[in-house]
Amino acid sequence: MEACWSLVLVAVEFVWSVVEGEVDGLVVDGCCWLGCCWYNRKGATTPMPKISKIAKSIEFAQLSPTSQDAAWMEIALEQARRAAELGEVPVGALVIKDGEILGLGHNRNLLDNDPTAHAEIIALRQAAARFGNHRLVGCEIVVTIEPCAMCAGAMIHARLARLVYGASDPKAGAAGSVLDILNHPRLNHRMQVTPGVSANKCSELLKSFFQAKRSATTRG
Repeated sequence: MEACWSLVLVAVEFVWSVVEGEVDGLVVDGCCWLGCCWYNRKGATTPMPKISKIAKSIEFAQLSPTSQDAAWMEIALEQARRAAELGEVPVGALVIKDGEILGLGHNRNLLDNDPTAHAEIIALRQAAARFGNHRLVGCEIVVTIEPCAMCAGAMIHARLARLVYGASDPKAGAAGSVLDILNHPRLNHRMQVTPGVSANKCSELLKSFFQAKRSATTRG
């Protein structure tokens, strides 16, 4: 009985590691296979459920923003303003871990002639270089607008722990507005999501930018 309780405790700890993104899906399935072998050797007649399926059934509730989130968002907004000054769509992002900024940036699509140079990608590249690992386990990303499908996919590959974003994107948002890539039930990673931080500021910056663009076009 004591051995069974030990196994249960290990399983619970393992599931939590999966939830936090610290264990890759292939590792999960491999460990589950070993667990099933052990379980069946004990004479059990009911198949043991895969831990990966248990972990994937856990839903991540949206978290309420904190005052610290707002402070980080101000830095992201400053990056977005720099983008606007350079003629880029004003989006800014930063990656943080334990209160330290590992990477930050703004949209650079026009500057770099790069369709992938969104603010989130720039910040993720800097953070990975500084972190010395493409897996940014335990890191959070703060961005002024809901990420697109490309950026959401990059966040999953990076194994980020949390996303904080400002304005929703009803045309291309991949954190629930158009798609929900970040916590898709068929994918092997989950992250916490905190939407709407300084949403009005982020939205107003974008609106002002595009209004100025339309005005310039009309005058021309």
